[in-house]
Amino acid sequence: MQLLQGTLDMLILRTLIFGARHGHSIAVTIQRTSDDDLLVDHGSLYPALQRLERQGLIKSKWGTSELNRRARFYDLTRAGRKKLTAETGKWERMVRAIGRVLEHPNEQET
Repeated sequence: MQLLQGTLDMLILRTLIFGARHGHSIAVTIQRTSDDDLLVDHGSLYPALQRLERQGLIKSKWGTSELNRRARFYDLTRAGRKKLTAETGKWERMVRAIGRVLEHPNEQET
């Protein structure tokens, strides 16, 4: 399923709420927690990570992955946590509004 613009950023921030992860781990976590409905390709993921880092919402440092490979690990900043809270609230309001429209019986215009 293709993600709406801005949604990937929010999912990355949410994934990092529990601690630093490298890029591949972020993609796998999103895929697993969505029951394989959301697949994040690396062509979208890494530009998003770079953009979030430029915005000061995440920070990165080099480390060693669980496969003993050198990898860049990303961590949420205080500004990132604040942004996640704001974006989550907006997203939840949008989902409720769309749900109301979809569930509302058709009515004739007057």
